[in-house]
Amino acid sequence: MTIIETKLPGVVIIEPRIFTDDRGYFFESFSQRLFEEKVCKTVFMQDNESKSSYGVIRGLHFQKPPFSQSKLVRVIKGAVLDVAVDIRKGSPTFGQWEAVELTAENHRQFFVPRGFAHGFSVLSEEVVFQYKCDNYYAPQYEGAIAWDDPDLGIDWGIPADKAVLSEKDRKHARLKDTEWLFDYTERLY
Repeated sequence: MTIIETKLPGVVIIEPRIFTDDRGYFFESFSQRLFEEKVCKTVFMQDNESKSSYGVIRGLHFQKPPFSQSKLVRVIKGAVLDVAVDIRKGSPTFGQWEAVELTAENHRQFFVPRGFAHGFSVLSEEVVFQYKCDNYYAPQYEGAIAWDDPDLGIDWGIPADKAVLSEKDRKHARLKDTEWLFDYTERLY
C-alpha cells in the first residue's frame, strides 16, 4: 500500500496495490500489520456500511471521549467527496480540512484519526460506503459541526440546493460555536 500524507498530520490517503488481469482485479483492502507499521497503532472493532443517493451529505460527525473514533473509509460502489476537519483546540491546523474523492474505481481509502470531524457528500447516482471504526458507536457521546459552516468553507462538490441532509445534520452548530472540542495536548491513542 502507498500512504499519501495530507496537510493535516495523521490524516492520510491509502492507495492499495491492485493486481489486474483478464479476470478482473484483486487487492488487499486491509492488513492490521501494515496499517500499524505505516499509519498508526490502533485496533478496528466495528465495520459499518451505508448506501446513499446523489447529493446526500452525512456529517460533520465525531465522538467524544471515552468513545472517540478513528475511521478508515472507502467506497465500493459510486463516488464520494470525503472530508476530515481538525477540531483539536490548540492544533496548528485547527479548523483546516482535507478532502479526497473516493471511488469504486480508484480504490482509495481515507484515514480520519481521533480529534477530527468527518463527513462525505455523494457525487454519484448511488454510493455504497464502508468504514472501519476503532471504537464502538455511542450515541450519548456524539458531536457534530455544521456541514455548511462558512468559516470552514468546504466545497462539497454538489450545489447547496441539491444537498440532502438528515434533520439532525441540518441543525449542528458552527465550529466556533461548538460547545465541546478536542484538546490538542491530550493523548487520543
